[in-house]
Amino acid sequence: MGKNKNEMSFLDHLEELRWHLIRSFGAIFIIACVIFVFITPIYDHFLIVHLDGEFITYKIFCNAFQLFGIESDFCALTFDDKLVNLNVTGQFTMAIWTSLILGLILAFPYILYEAWRFIAPGLNKKERGRSRWFIFYASLLFLVGLFFSYYVIMPMSSYFFYNFTVTDTIKNTITVQSHISLLTNTLLGVSLVFELPLIIYFLSKLGLITPAFLRKYRKHALVVVLILAAIITPPDVASQIVVAIPILILYEVGILISKRVEKNYKKKFKNA
Repeated sequence: MGKNKNEMSFLDHLEELRWHLIRSFGAIFIIACVIFVFITPIYDHFLIVHLDGEFITYKIFCNAFQLFGIESDFCALTFDDKLVNLNVTGQFTMAIWTSLILGLILAFPYILYEAWRFIAPGLNKKERGRSRWFIFYASLLFLVGLFFSYYVIMPMSSYFFYNFTVTDTIKNTITVQSHISLLTNTLLGVSLVFELPLIIYFLSKLGLITPAFLRKYRKHALVVVLILAAIITPPDVASQIVVAIPILILYEVGILISKRVEKNYKKKFKNA
């Protein structure tokens, strides 16, 4: 029979944490192995499809511009050159690295579940019931961020960076490593940014931020969001606005969440 969390020593907690980490890394490894087995179709149908002018996002952008009578390069987009590999072991190491990164992304909900299992015994029954929703909302936000980065940000980034030239005398030769790095950094970075409402929730629970604080620094947050959008998107206004709007919406949702946390705290303090 296992010990109660309150009866466990520091070393017992470390031992339990170790097993949660082992199971989390095990999940990543198992998923990565499965991905590695099917790495060729995954590359062909998922990882390099942004270099196909027929990709669904380009068609949607083309139709949207045509709807407003605006000519757009999205309607005649081509990527002439294939990705190249410059190292003897390059494709093999990229296959392993890609498998691990995708394993981490796909195992994210399970990792959250293991994190919840570690902290849940220290919560009371009411807190434990509420905390179960954390896994659902965190996974949902991560999935929405993943979808947004894959179907919106990555196509825009590919369109811009693969067609941008300083001068016609310089030819772009894109390595598979740089393309996959751009893809994985975009997927992970944006997906984690979409966890902003949950981050605000926990900071509010800890009393580190308040709705008044978030409203007071809303303009500063807007500047930060625009800078962030400029970093992860092509340097054109339209792309930055497309990225900035969802993040600003998440920030406003965070304010509402923080307001609710503060309201519940005041109610609890009043009834105490």
